[in-house]
Amino acid sequence: MTKNVITITSDTYVLDAERIMDQNRIGRLPVVDDGKLVGIVTRNDVLKASPTSTTPTNQRHLFYLMSKLTVKEIMKTKILKISPDTPIEKAIAVAQKNKVGSLPVVEEDKVVGILTTNDVFYKILNPLFGIGQKGSRIVIHGAGKVDMMQEILEFIRKTGLGVKTYWIPPSDDRQDLFLHINIEDATQIIEELRGRGYSVEKREFSV
Repeated sequence: MTKNVITITSDTYVLDAERIMDQNRIGRLPVVDDGKLVGIVTRNDVLKASPTSTTPTNQRHLFYLMSKLTVKEIMKTKILKISPDTPIEKAIAVAQKNKVGSLPVVEEDKVVGILTTNDVFYKILNPLFGIGQKGSRIVIHGAGKVDMMQEILEFIRKTGLGVKTYWIPPSDDRQDLFLHINIEDATQIIEELRGRGYSVEKREFSV
């Protein structure tokens, strides 16, 4: 979770809330009154409250009303929240089931953090897949079975190389084994595995 959470009070003007989100490049703000979480406002909430009239006179009037609008009038008060000791799998499941991109983390009515989609990507998926780390990724087709996987990992260990991550796509009927090894040129290890009868290829991707 993100610990240093930026919060606002319910009497914050909507335009000020929008400015805070823009300045901090965030898409949501927990609303806290007297130390207690009372709501949450998102960028989408602000957009929905923004004037849409194309008539200049109406626009001026609407913008004037917008400048007086407070977060209390547009924030969501039915808040999905989790505690700091909530298992990450459960937190993700709750967010997905309810189609929300963030979950405030609350302990004894106090906001101590917030779990967002970015947290899941950068702090969980990136380490799991080794994204941003040096090394090579290889795919060993059909080697996701326990005995074959153990044999391959033991073979790689004996070569002196290290495995940073490994995984098997859950929807892959072929049970391919994906390995991220700590060497930039995997040509030799690929050839050695092929020599042992495995179908191996380098996993290429660019961003």
